[in-house]
Order: sequence, then C-alpha cells, then structure tokens
Amino acid sequence: MEEIQEHESQTIGKDDEDEIVVEQAAGVHGDPVQHGDFPPKVDSAVEILQEKVTKQVVKEGHGQKPCKYATCFLHYRAWTESTQHKFEDTWHEQRPFEMVLGKEKKEMAGLAVGVSSMKAGERALLHVGWELGYGKEGSFSFPNVPPMADIIYEVELIGFDEVREGKARGDMTAEERIGAADRRKMDGNSLFKDEKLEEAMQQYEMAIAYLGDDFMFQLFGKYRDMALAVKNPCHLNMAACLIKLKRHEEAIAQCTIVLAEDENNAKALFRRGKARAELGQTDAAREDFLKARKHAPEDKAITRELRLLDEHDKAIYKKQKEIYKGIFGPPPRPKPKPANLLTRMWQWLTLICQWLLSLIYRLFKRERRKAD
Repeated sequence: MEEIQEHESQTIGKDDEDEIVVEQAAGVHGDPVQHGDFPPKVDSAVEILQEKVTKQVVKEGHGQKPCKYATCFLHYRAWTESTQHKFEDTWHEQRPFEMVLGKEKKEMAGLAVGVSSMKAGERALLHVGWELGYGKEGSFSFPNVPPMADIIYEVELIGFDEVREGKARGDMTAEERIGAADRRKMDGNSLFKDEKLEEAMQQYEMAIAYLGDDFMFQLFGKYRDMALAVKNPCHLNMAACLIKLKRHEEAIAQCTIVLAEDENNAKALFRRGKARAELGQTDAAREDFLKARKHAPEDKAITRELRLLDEHDKAIYKKQKEIYKGIFGPPPRPKPKPANLLTRMWQWLTLICQWLLSLIYRLFKRERRKAD
C-alpha cells in the first residue's frame, strides 16, 4: 500500500488528501434526534419478494444489485412484529454488519432475500415470516426472539463487494485488507468533493468494515499503525459528512471512536466540539475546543469557534436578563414619607379644641333660652 503523505504544517483548517475539509462555523442550536425505537411508517408500495418476505422502499439506491456470494455491508434494526420489541440495532453499535449472500446463517435467510433485491444506498422495510427467521423454536440466548415470531427489518445496504479474482475478503492478507480499505476511503473523498455525502459515507463505512474490531485486535506494530492511518481518517470524514447533514449525535460517536485510540487527536476534538455546539451542548463543546487548542494553538478555526461560543453565551445572558425583567416588572416607586409626628398631634388637638368650643357654645345658648 502506498504511504499516505502528510503535509508538514497540518492544521485543523487545512487537511491533506487523507481527510476532507469542512470549515463552516458552527451555530448553536438543537435538533430532535431519531432513535429508531419503533419501526418507521412507510407509505410506498409493498413488493412481494417471496411468499414470506415483503419489501417497502424507504430510500432509493443506485447502481447494480449484489449477486450470489457477494459480500454485503449493511446496517439494520430488527423488531418482533407482534410486540414491536427491538432486539438488534447495528446503527446503535456503530458497526456495519457483513453478510455473504448464499452463506448467511439460517435465521438470516429472510434478511438475505431482502438484501439481494436492494441497490447500494437503498433503505427498505422488510416483513419476514418466522419460517425464514428464528423459526418455530425462536432464540432464548442473544438475541432473544420468541418462538414463531414474524420479524420487521429496517435495513440499509451500504455497499457490497463481488467476489473477484478468486479471493474473498476473509482470505486477504493484512496488507491487502488495508489497501482495499484505503481505496474505499479515497473513493469516498472523491464523492465528498462532488457533494455526494450519502454515497461518500457508504464508501467510508465499507472501508471501516474492512478494518473491523476483530481484525484490528490481531494487528500489532507497523500493521496496526498502517490500519489506523486509514481507519481514523474514515471516522473523521464520516463525522464531517454527518455534520453537514445535521446528524450531530452520529458525528459525535464517530469522533469519540477516534479519541478512544488517540485522545489528543485535534481534528476529532474539533469536529466533536462543532457537533456538540450544534446540539446546544456549549460546555462540552468548549471543553473539546480548548483541548484541541492545546495541540493546535495557532489554528484560527478553533479560535473562531471559541469566539462564537462566547458570543452565544453573552446573547443568552442578555436574553435571560430581559426575560427576568419582564417577569418581575419595574422596581416599585418609593412611598411618600409620613408627616412629622408633632405636626400630626397638633392637627388632632386643634380639631378637638374646635369641637369642645362648639359644644360649649351650644350649651350656653340653650341655657340662655331657658332663662328668657
């Protein structure tokens, strides 16, 4: 595999050919996140693939359909149809599932029928009868599926590799697998430059699938370094695509995978900070940006994002101040001070004297009339 050339003065804002560049300033706001706890509602026509398998297209794909013995890379969620209980979710695990058509496990037969009818990038809803799922007995280990349970699958075919030149992926050497992953990554970069983000992510996910945890666990020394030099940029490029698509939670997950291997990776910290800022997680975003600045102190993009966070905090404080002012209203006017106590007493005495004089005068007039 060709060595990946690094620029000598690589910064967050100036990536090499290995990693794509996304440098729009992050706003600070939040969007609802779709967790996929229940099967999606789909209005498209129902296509009968087999007696026990039907399909509804959620999103159209492109290109050809996989042939028998093709190695397919897919994400899927699975529910029991009667109870709507979700028992598998590869999206949640951030790990594509690999299936060789024609060599799938017995309980995956219905899923394989659906996948064989799909194009790369297609997402579909499959209804599979229990006969082509976990059967009459079900599964009481993992996953836990009741007996005779019909299954609903939401599945996305990321892409597939046809078996060519007589060598399947499992038969490749470490160098060949790393080289194949690197080619997928470069294809993804080209698609990104053409603004084909979904297709670019499919290539990155397929590259990552070549370098899965089981494979990475077997690598040491230079081979592990070679694999990480391909794998980590794929995760970071996925994060860049996801930020553009406003799928910020998923972008955070991709960056966190890189940081588990390299906690000081400035690009991973920077992109995770941008995704967190978009979700309104300003404290966590600031922490990521400050860590990134320690490893790239001259980078202007990091400085800009920190300045935007400060401006956001000032705007929030000003807005809250106005809100509280409206709630509590203007300060009350001061009450007039009471009159001097002696003055008040003099007024009362004057009134009493006037009343007594008036009473004495009336009594005097009455006595005078009696005398006359």
